[in-house]
Amino acid sequence: MAKKFGGVINLDIRDSVPDWTPYTAERAPDGSPNVLIILFDDTGMAAWSPYGGRISMPTMDKLAATGLTYTQWHTTALCSPTRSSFLTGRTHHQNGFASISEGATGYPGANSHIPMENAFLAEVLREKGWNTFWVGKNHNVPIDEWHAGASKRNWPLARGFDRFYGFLGGETNQWYPDLTEDNHNVDQPYLPDDGYHLSKDLADKAIEFIRDSQQTAPEKPWYMFFCPGANHAPHHAPQEWIDKYKGQFDDGYEAYREWVLPRMIERGILPEGTDITEINPMPDGTFAPADSVRPWETLSADEKALFARMAEVYAGFSSYTDYETGRIIDYLEESGQLDNTIVMFAADNGASGEGSPDGSVNEGKFFNGIPDDIAQNLTMLDKLGSPDTYNHYPTGWAMAFSTPFRMFKRYSYQGGVADPLVISWPKGIKARGEVRTQYHHVTDIVPTLLEALGVEFPEVVNGYTQTPLPGVSMAYTFDSPEAPTTKQVQYYEMLGTRALWHEGWKVVALHGPTSGIGHFEKDVWQLFHTDEDRSEAVDLADQYPDKVAELVALWFEEAGKYNVLPLNDLTAKEILAMEIPTVVPPGGTYTYYAGASDVPERMAANVHGVSYTIAVEFEATEADAEGVLFAQGSRFGGHSLFVKNRKLYYAYNFLGIPPETQFISDVEVGVGKHIAGLEFAKESVGEYGVSIGTAKLYLDKKVVAEGPLTTMTGHFSLCGEGLAIGRDSGDPVSKEYDHGFDYRGGTIVKAQVHVGDDAFLDMERMLEAAMARD
Repeated sequence: MAKKFGGVINLDIRDSVPDWTPYTAERAPDGSPNVLIILFDDTGMAAWSPYGGRISMPTMDKLAATGLTYTQWHTTALCSPTRSSFLTGRTHHQNGFASISEGATGYPGANSHIPMENAFLAEVLREKGWNTFWVGKNHNVPIDEWHAGASKRNWPLARGFDRFYGFLGGETNQWYPDLTEDNHNVDQPYLPDDGYHLSKDLADKAIEFIRDSQQTAPEKPWYMFFCPGANHAPHHAPQEWIDKYKGQFDDGYEAYREWVLPRMIERGILPEGTDITEINPMPDGTFAPADSVRPWETLSADEKALFARMAEVYAGFSSYTDYETGRIIDYLEESGQLDNTIVMFAADNGASGEGSPDGSVNEGKFFNGIPDDIAQNLTMLDKLGSPDTYNHYPTGWAMAFSTPFRMFKRYSYQGGVADPLVISWPKGIKARGEVRTQYHHVTDIVPTLLEALGVEFPEVVNGYTQTPLPGVSMAYTFDSPEAPTTKQVQYYEMLGTRALWHEGWKVVALHGPTSGIGHFEKDVWQLFHTDEDRSEAVDLADQYPDKVAELVALWFEEAGKYNVLPLNDLTAKEILAMEIPTVVPPGGTYTYYAGASDVPERMAANVHGVSYTIAVEFEATEADAEGVLFAQGSRFGGHSLFVKNRKLYYAYNFLGIPPETQFISDVEVGVGKHIAGLEFAKESVGEYGVSIGTAKLYLDKKVVAEGPLTTMTGHFSLCGEGLAIGRDSGDPVSKEYDHGFDYRGGTIVKAQVHVGDDAFLDMERMLEAAMARD
């Protein structure tokens, strides 16, 4: 509510009294703490050193030594949903985030548009006198609003943040990221050859944001949501950081489990007597086969070497990002801000099983439903973590880094929802280096911060009556290690998996995510007494059927309260096919221009699984004119139309599987006006749903090359790597050129893409139309 003017207004200003109160921003109380949330991705509880893991995290270790390590803190099992709860304090279904942004299906609990009734904590704190910053991964902007022409109502600056720098989607290439600053896309400041890595860039920007605000308002506290790309695929890291772990995972993932569990118990992370679960704990037919684990002893020597190296890359990625994050902590310490900064260092879900049992050199294969080829992956062994790969370790490491629990990310077992959380606040928490075992959830983070900051959540924010916060504050645990848990109940649902915890008991439906099984009414429910069985190793459902019935009924009660239904266990490929429809222009022809912002793939012409034509009208004013005319995607999946050495090229990169398909003109591109075109006529569907047909490369009206072409049915990338005209703005699609390859020596008038309905498209008609432009 606006403040009333309290001065005096008369005819003459000399007889009036001013009042600046309604026009100046509210100030936070003197001594209010800063807030720094450090949120990593895809990390199980057994991975990091503060929890007994083998991955060295000195920054997190330092914060744990000056604060508290939580052993029973939980997430939603997936990134976007967890982050939505971190931001708003509401459940992920209340936020419309039953799944990731890219997996929205158009229901109240699954639309990826966070309602204004669920205000962000940043919206509240900004009005209360805090500066607010978001750096790194977003993944909470709905995909229909990613592009330059979309409303920015759900972008960070519209939801309470003063500044934003990072990437909007769920993942990005760490060497060639898809970057946004505030409300617009930007190019990365320098390239990998000059030392670029996203983790370093994000740390630089975080320090810049804080330093800039403190320079002019040193008394003003700030709140920062810092979300590096680690440890989400692609696992990219500088070579020297990968090499630090050489040989450390040669013993295999099952041996790692046996090694790490005693260390977790010794540190008080798990109680004495905690059992380890099986590596494949679910019966056949209850989960997707891609989530199974291959026993280490069944692997060949080459496979063991490959899988071990994949773990080394993941560990190097994590440690390197911890180091870069440490530069933020060092800056706060040097500038005298750390003592009164609440730092929360956490992960958003369990270790990722999206690498399949064989691991992957290109995670995009998982989302396209195409299995990895071990022989091909072995050829990339020495390039893992470099710009040449988009790698992800196999499910065995997801299981190991989630020790001693069942399963991993996406599952409602502890392997998916039990995550690391360290809280440090030297000025506000007396305890140092202690463990806390109370049961809590990500929905409890906002209430905790509100209590610590002395801020009451308003009933109305920006004119919207607010949804009550469902969580409880964890602040009582700060100085009371033995205090009983104040939380009473917590439901879980993710991609068709279900569970509910209530006063030390937990039921879990025996139903895997993205499995396509359906028939939820036939689900068998397991029962675990988590107060005594932290790893959920012993199913007590047969012994206590009444308790199962009680908790299942409570799950349905919570589901009705929080918009959980309908349940969705469709495969990743099926879910992505349900995304919000794009607006198709009249006639089905999309027009693009050079110099404009990249068009996100989900808002661009969809060339997957259909016939299509591309036509680019351009002029070569110099004999050596060359560069990219049209590009979409990257070397891990994409296509590009370009001129090189006076020849017209069309390159199609099918999921990075070599060799890339190339069509090269048999005539030169001379000085003058031209139209370059590519026509793909789909003729059949191959294994895994790929499209098979014939491609013809045109220069003006002449076919200058043709041949067979197989195209991807799924997206080129989960997110990022959009469509660009006149340059290849991200990771290069083709090996024929380097990053950028801007068209020079001429001009591009426009590009047009026409998408067919699996029908032959008349290229000549399209060329005639382009040439007949006004």
